[in-house]
This record gives sequence, structure tokens and C-alpha cells, in this order.
Amino acid sequence: MAGPQQAPHLHLAELTASQFLDVWRHFDADGNGYIEGKELENFFQELESARKGAGVDSRKDNLGDKMKEFMHKYDKNADGKIEMAELAQILPTEENFLLCFRQHVGSSSEFMEAWRRYDTDRSGYIEANELKGFLSDLLKKANRPYDEPKLQEYTQTILRMFDMNGDGKLGLSEMSR
Repeated sequence: MAGPQQAPHLHLAELTASQFLDVWRHFDADGNGYIEGKELENFFQELESARKGAGVDSRKDNLGDKMKEFMHKYDKNADGKIEMAELAQILPTEENFLLCFRQHVGSSSEFMEAWRRYDTDRSGYIEANELKGFLSDLLKKANRPYDEPKLQEYTQTILRMFDMNGDGKLGLSEMSR
């Protein structure tokens, strides 16, 4: 007789940057940069459904207790909301480049310094080629190997995340978001 069946391994760490962004946008329905309130409830309900679908028996656990435990573990700043950096720890992307990106421009002075350095044509915008240079330097600084297709994917993902008006470049207000 066979032993107890193992739950299938969920390969969350194999999410691409683009897939991570799709997950983020799915749950951050209002686009305010946080998963909170009803969005957070939907996140937990879908997480619970995924666990059941993977064969994890969770009938004995109370969803409310799980939510509290989860928030205690992942809501690092204890604001009752999940931010992108916090979700990236829960659902890590390949290279976890989103966290790397965010940490590189942590303070407003670092942000402005990076802005001036990479807005090479002084247009007031970071175009795709300038963003690509920024991400290349960022990945080198973080000792993260990459190839040209991966760099292109990361560039397009950052543009999808922050280019709110769809003009293919990042304005100061979009980038500061």
C-alpha cells in the first residue's frame, strides 16, 4: 500500500517578473500600490483555494487566524497592507529584481541622484534605453547574472509597472511612484 500522498510542490520561485506584475495587478485592483481591505481578503481566499487545490488540508485552521499569522510574518512595517516589496518576499520573482530595484532607489536623494544619472539626454524622462542602462547597472551591482533577453524583459516589466500614460517612457512623477 502506498504512503500518504505528498502535496505537489508549488514553484512560486519560478515566476517571471512579468508574471509577478500580473499577480500584483490582479490583487491591487484599485492600483494604489497596496493590497488592502477587500483586496487582501480576496488574496487570502485565492491563496486558500490554491492550497486546497494543491492538496493541503486546511479545514482545521481558521482563515482569520491564518490571515493574522500571515500579516504578522510578511507585513514588515505593520501597516495592515501588503506592499509590492512585501509581496515579492511572499511570491519571489526570478532574480527577485523588483526588490533589488526598489532598494536601489530607497531614499528620495538616492532617487534623484539615479534620475539625473540615467536621464542621459536631460529630457526629463527615462526612455526605455536609459531604463535598460539603469537596470543593467543595478543587476551588476547586485551580482545578478542576466542576458540581453532577460534585461529586455525587465525593462518592459518596469515600464508596464510605472508608465501610467503609456508613452513608453517614465516621467518623474511615474518613476517616483
